[in-house]
Amino acid sequence: MELTMPLSDIQEPALYLECDLQQGESHRIAGGLAVAYSARAPGKTTANEDSVALIPCGDEAGVLVVADGLGGMPAGEQASALAVRCVAEALRDVDAKAAGLREAILDGIEHANQAISALGVGAATTLAVVEIQNRVVRPYHVGDSLILITGQRGKIKLQAVPHSPVGYAVEAGFLNPEEAMHHAERHLISNMIGTPDMRIEVGAPVSLSPRDTLVLASDGLSDNLHIDEIVAHARSGALPKACKQLVESCRTRMAQPTGDHPSKPDDLSVILFRLLT
Repeated sequence: MELTMPLSDIQEPALYLECDLQQGESHRIAGGLAVAYSARAPGKTTANEDSVALIPCGDEAGVLVVADGLGGMPAGEQASALAVRCVAEALRDVDAKAAGLREAILDGIEHANQAISALGVGAATTLAVVEIQNRVVRPYHVGDSLILITGQRGKIKLQAVPHSPVGYAVEAGFLNPEEAMHHAERHLISNMIGTPDMRIEVGAPVSLSPRDTLVLASDGLSDNLHIDEIVAHARSGALPKACKQLVESCRTRMAQPTGDHPSKPDDLSVILFRLLT
């Protein structure tokens, strides 16, 4: 079992905005368990620019969201919060069918783009959204936040391609993942919410097996841990423990580089999800 104490399915969206959590929080949603974590970069005194949402859509359906407000641009925390709120609002009272969820998610992302653009201050955010319906996952993303599904033995069943020059170079085979981690232009993003040319990438549906683990995360995770490290932590043990180990490893790496590994302090948000049966 994943739980040390019984949890009820959440009935209302759980939004994590400008949070500085000490540990992950567990919720039952969409026939599974989700553990959510969000906190500021080590030593940071300004607001956490990441936002997270767990949105229930009936007993067997739900939507998970991670938004990463762009650092170095104005109102990053406001942009990410607007993005998750727009998606949550679009899903309110939606018919929990595949087509209904898909249309609502796309509407929510479009509304988020309009709302953030309307701020008029140059704010922007990435957005990673996953729809879970009857044990089937469909990803939607804008930007470079991580969406990944790993099997119990470490086989990667889904990994979204970051919307960035470096992300495309890795996908095309021009860079290997290790080179990408240290690339001088890794921080550049070619697609974001809050711009006129924003585009939404919708992935193919993926059926979840009982021990598969779904990972959504801001780039604070993937900029500090290699994918094989993320997979190793995410698939190991009960979900709350896996989240704890993943977060601790990432924040340790942020605090001090070890060997050839990168150290890029950043806000960190993670959602891990597994089916309960």
